Amino acid sequence: MIHSILRALVAGALVLGALAPLPAAAQGTSWPTKVVKFISPFPPGGSVDPLARLVAAKLGEMLGQPFIVENKVGAFGSIGTAFVAKSPPDGYTYVFVFDTHAVNPSLIRNLPYDTVKDLAPVTLVGTAPMGIVTSATKPYQNFGDIVRAAKAKPGTLSMGSVGNGSLGHLTMTLLQKSAGIQLVHVPYKGGGPMTQDALGGQIETGIASVAQLAPHVKGGRLRAIAVTGDRRSQAMPDVPTLAEQGFPGFSALAWWGIFAPAGTPKPIVDKFHSELVKVFNQPDVRKQLTETQGMDLTVSSPEDTQKFLVSQIERWGKVVRENNIRVD
Repeated sequence: MIHSILRALVAGALVLGALAPLPAAAQGTSWPTKVVKFISPFPPGGSVDPLARLVAAKLGEMLGQPFIVENKVGAFGSIGTAFVAKSPPDGYTYVFVFDTHAVNPSLIRNLPYDTVKDLAPVTLVGTAPMGIVTSATKPYQNFGDIVRAAKAKPGTLSMGSVGNGSLGHLTMTLLQKSAGIQLVHVPYKGGGPMTQDALGGQIETGIASVAQLAPHVKGGRLRAIAVTGDRRSQAMPDVPTLAEQGFPGFSALAWWGIFAPAGTPKPIVDKFHSELVKVFNQPDVRKQLTETQGMDLTVSSPEDTQKFLVSQIERWGKVVRENNIRVD
């Protein structure tokens, strides 16, 4: 009788074991088993949306599951990011962020998520200098021309950025102080609209990532007069840095990253990261992002990505506070 009871208990345990959730390691191995959603928190026409769509297409081919991109735009990328921060941490929702991700904690008073605690880093995709451009129809040939024109007519030259409080805006705030000039800031809702007005000559000059601007510079409709990195850009090798034009040590880099909801199982994050490494090592992807868009690929580990994020929050938060820049 006792042996019969024991056999029954063992059999029941085996059944329960078969029905129990897979351990974390097994979850990571089997991922993905359904549609994976990428949130692009900026409108098409900027640099984030095409990056997300490029990665989605490559991963879909490699892993045999659909990877789709949804645009949830507004509030400097924070609306789409908040959506991901509040999504189930099951490995099926991610956000592609831009450098505004590190500025928003200081810029937006009631940000609906904690940038560090509510999101899990997957990777820092890469960095790129920003380009300062003007329409090819304008007379400015270098940044010195902008400085001279601005000093001749203070407060009249317009400078476009991808948004109030964007990294481009903060960079130009620092640069204006260094140069002793005053430009009229024209904020746009993303890189696409800003670039269109720069192309049309509606603004005197604009600043955005090289990835955003390089195709138009190569096409001859925009003239790049400076880049903001500590060295020249692969995508614009003939364009001098600001350091070369009289601003030694000046450097500011745009960057792109991928984040998941906090609590996403580490094996899934690790597997996603390893698949991303494969994507960004593909020759056609590397060529498109490095030679065409001027991005320096890093594909950093989740741990290094978190350290980078914290350093950016500290650096640009100081600029926001010292210049009393607000958007709400």
